[in-house]
Amino acid sequence: MALSLPAIMKTTAARLSALYLLLFALCAVLLVLYMTSLSARMLTAQTQETINDEVLGLARAYQRGGLPVLVRVVEARSRQPGANLYLIADANGQILTGNVQSLEPGVIETEGWTMDPFSYQRFGEGELDRLRSGGSDQATPPANDGNTPQSTGEKGHNAIALVLRLPNQMIMLVGRDLGEPERFRAVISRALTLALGMMGLGGILIWFFVGRAALKRIDSVSDASRRIMGGDLSGRLPVTGAGDEFDRLSENLNSMLARIAMLNEGLKQVSDNIAHDLKTPLTRLRNRAEATLAGRHKTEEYRQALEGTIAESDQLIKTFNAILMISRLEAGYSSEQTGPVDLAATVSDVVELYEPVAEEAGVALETTVSEAFTINGNRELIGQALSNIVDNAIKYSTDAAEAPKVRVVLERAGNEIKLAVTDNGHGIPDDADRARATERFVRLEKSRSQPGSGLGLSLAKAIMTFHNGRLDLLPANPGLSVVMSFPLRETH
Repeated sequence: MALSLPAIMKTTAARLSALYLLLFALCAVLLVLYMTSLSARMLTAQTQETINDEVLGLARAYQRGGLPVLVRVVEARSRQPGANLYLIADANGQILTGNVQSLEPGVIETEGWTMDPFSYQRFGEGELDRLRSGGSDQATPPANDGNTPQSTGEKGHNAIALVLRLPNQMIMLVGRDLGEPERFRAVISRALTLALGMMGLGGILIWFFVGRAALKRIDSVSDASRRIMGGDLSGRLPVTGAGDEFDRLSENLNSMLARIAMLNEGLKQVSDNIAHDLKTPLTRLRNRAEATLAGRHKTEEYRQALEGTIAESDQLIKTFNAILMISRLEAGYSSEQTGPVDLAATVSDVVELYEPVAEEAGVALETTVSEAFTINGNRELIGQALSNIVDNAIKYSTDAAEAPKVRVVLERAGNEIKLAVTDNGHGIPDDADRARATERFVRLEKSRSQPGSGLGLSLAKAIMTFHNGRLDLLPANPGLSVVMSFPLRETH
């Protein structure tokens, strides 16, 4: 898949990132507008306060000496460098004194604060413009009467002012140039806009690369999935170790794939084992029937042959039932109901069932129960697993040099409940053989002389897995200890 922008935008992460980026940009724009507006209001208020102070000073000069003193003060202040504007005009709007050469039309016609910033030109700026443009030989424009529009040229400025009408109907304007506030506002606006642009660009780059990385992860998962669907069940989804949601999803899917692979391997083993291990008893069953039909036998001989056939068939049925039970348990499904199980009572029932068998085989069967334990499980399945283990222990302890003995112990070990069946026979000294002993139809060399199908421990292992426990085969020196470990659950 090409890592293009349309492909990235199809991912949920990219869409969420785009939504967050849009929300961030909207908030940033609102912040810029708010800060700019707030700065303008603050600067305007400060400018008006400065103008009011100037007006109060001129008002005191007018009260002190009338119009002549006011004109002298205005002329003196007009010659001082600064951003303040001073203008005195007659009743017709003809400029008499001040530092303003021309005004935007209509500014001094209305008394009070100017509604909007107006353009103006100071004295001397027109001549300077003409000198710079080579037009010094042109005539000087006439003074503005305050009503005639004048071009402010490139040197035009903006200002706000307070227009007052004196008692003799003359007009006084006191204003302040907005160049400094506008420059300050422009600096703030540019700074906020630059910050917004940098943050927006950074957000877009992060979004692009994060979305691109996420898309790469999805592509790798898709490629691995296609290989797995193609039949490679050994393949696994990539895990980077970052611990993010992709890794958690991959780990869960890998666990599922491992479970599927184990079930498929178990199915393959069942098929192979049925083909090989069940071929012998079926052949023996057929040969017995063929031999019986080949000659003339008495009724009692036919009866014995049929009884042998039925016994062999029963053993085959038990084998198939065990295989089906193992497959069903390993698949994680069982139609059997689960509920509270008293392990001590289960141990007592199984031991009582096998005491006659052990006594007949000359094996001492002992039981040690430290305390009563109740778990959530299936009593019949646990009893069947324990029966298989006890039956094996009795069979394989009869070859012990000393008195054969089987001991069943139920106790608590840390956070687990241990149910151990230990014999003193030859055991299984090799670690590899102990690991193989729980596989289907596996019968070690020393057990070939004993009857069985090699499914007892396999079924016990499947039952323990179904109960979230485990089955361990440990050396007992001498003998073998088969331990069923259940997770401890507090009862209420």
